Amino acid sequence: MIDRFKIESLVKEFIKGTGLFLVAVKVSTSNKITVLADTMKGITIDECVELHRYLERNIDRNVEDYELQVSSPGLDMPFGVIEQYYKNEGEQIMVVDIDDNRFSGKLKNVTEGGFDLEAETRIKGKLGESEDISFNFDQVKSAKTIVTIR
Repeated sequence: MIDRFKIESLVKEFIKGTGLFLVAVKVSTSNKITVLADTMKGITIDECVELHRYLERNIDRNVEDYELQVSSPGLDMPFGVIEQYYKNEGEQIMVVDIDDNRFSGKLKNVTEGGFDLEAETRIKGKLGESEDISFNFDQVKSAKTIVTIR
């Protein structure tokens, strides 16, 4: 099986100084390699192709056969790295804390240690005032953007 850490190392080598950031690397037992990367403005198809080609040039298919997929994380995927919090600052997100409580609101004040969520309180089903709820990253089970169609 292909070593996930080798793939991560190759990706980090490629993205250094490019504005790209690594979200995740997954390697299945059947050697299906999935690389998820992004930028603060959103990764382009051309950037995915360049990274894909770089990885293909640096992984020897004669040693082990593999399937390679390079893409952006999907809209429905929970955040995996702090850069995704920075990228989505000001956007509506859903947070599930370690006690399985759910919160939604505007992502604000992202730091290395955590973030604030401007959440609207609900009283008897009606929206009330906004309040800021502070989260440390170790309190968060998952967070992802709320997709709205306008």
